Amino acid sequence: MAKIKGIKLNPACCAVDLSDGSERGQYVGQDYILQKLGRLHRAVNIMYCYYPNDKTWPLRAQDAYKDMDVGFAWDYPYDNYFPYLGGIDGNTEGEPFTCMRDIRKHGQDVILTLTCDPKVSDEQIIGVAKDLKPFGNMMLRLNHECTGNWFSFNKRADYQEIADFYVRFHRIVKEYAPNVSMILCAGAAEDKDSEKIDREDEFLTAFKETEIWSIDKYIALNWGWPYEVAEKDNDKHMRLPANYVYKMAKKTFARLKTLNNGKIKPMVLSELNADGDVTGPYAQVKIMKDFCKLIKNEKDRWLSGFCFYQFRDDGRLGLEITDPNNPDVGIEQPMLKAYKEIISDDFFKPEITIGRNVKLPLTLNWRSSEDAEGIAIELDFEKDPVFAEALFEGSLLEANLIMELNGTWFYKAPGVKFVDFMPAFFNKRLKNGCKINLNIFAPPATGENLPEQGEGWDTAYQYEIKELPNIRLRYEKIC
Repeated sequence: MAKIKGIKLNPACCAVDLSDGSERGQYVGQDYILQKLGRLHRAVNIMYCYYPNDKTWPLRAQDAYKDMDVGFAWDYPYDNYFPYLGGIDGNTEGEPFTCMRDIRKHGQDVILTLTCDPKVSDEQIIGVAKDLKPFGNMMLRLNHECTGNWFSFNKRADYQEIADFYVRFHRIVKEYAPNVSMILCAGAAEDKDSEKIDREDEFLTAFKETEIWSIDKYIALNWGWPYEVAEKDNDKHMRLPANYVYKMAKKTFARLKTLNNGKIKPMVLSELNADGDVTGPYAQVKIMKDFCKLIKNEKDRWLSGFCFYQFRDDGRLGLEITDPNNPDVGIEQPMLKAYKEIISDDFFKPEITIGRNVKLPLTLNWRSSEDAEGIAIELDFEKDPVFAEALFEGSLLEANLIMELNGTWFYKAPGVKFVDFMPAFFNKRLKNGCKINLNIFAPPATGENLPEQGEGWDTAYQYEIKELPNIRLRYEKIC
């Protein structure tokens, strides 16, 4: 009889999120990303817009205004993200909900970045909140970079109106979908002669009411993309020292703490990268490694997490760049290997704590990627395996599971009978016999929480595990 223990999934010292899809690239499915990176993220950020009162809605801006003379990514009448198709006049069958389900089935939380017309009604906001309630402990980043001047919402309202809209939206979400935490991505404390944050007077109430503080700050960026190629003799690009960006972000957090009467909220860097259009691929790697060393070596744990922007990019902001011959194909960049090394560091990995011995059947609770209960099956390896696999039968056949073995994560979708664990040993071979835990968790099988599970359904998903998979370990070739 296999030895089974209860386990708990806990936060990393510094969480790592991943942006997946935007105006610069299509969404890439989580099966592919997991296969490439070998581990899950705390959350996956997806980027959409909501301008339901515009005449051409819900067409994407570049399609609605295909004959428009555009020289900058944000020249369209509304933002050129993919349209949010929900709300009171929409439905949840299309985007972004297909992506949100994919993310949550794979044991990750959702960050929905949503640029929104500040003139939408309370009823339209309520519609969005009701859309989001089944998606558990997710995060909503509304009207990010709101102290800038490039997004359409900034052209339709002044800064005080944008701040007031954030507060109105936040209060409605808290009433209709209290499971959703909101991220305020606003100004930074960049003035070397002042501690103040850009536009802090207008956004003071928003800073105090939001759940999460955030800034976007690229260490290098070609913001002229795709209309201008970065060269030494033009000016729509920049590069900053990694140390400057880090200190500026920390200074911003300190100021936010002061504005909030000393009370701390989670602080995240919601978009972080060094643009290969500016640095080239090799300097991009060094810059990001150096920046992550600054995070890890900091004694004051002020940063809750950062989001790498992004997985696959049409320019050079991705771990992959999009193949111009086929947008479904990614071309791996040197940054991908470096990123795998960064996120394999224990400092950036979620912690799994092992508890007492348990017996089946057992109810597993999934609250979030930082708060979940699972089981650990102790596997006895005689030596480095040639075959390591699991067979799922009976009630387990329709289970939705994420599993970790020897540092590598695996996914089993409902209906999948077989999972090959050998990739866990390809780059981390065993030198001797040892015992290794197979850690198993059960995130929502459809990507949504279930109202029929009763009180607390919106913040916790439950799965009863009744039996164990059949594990096959072999140490020699078959013939």
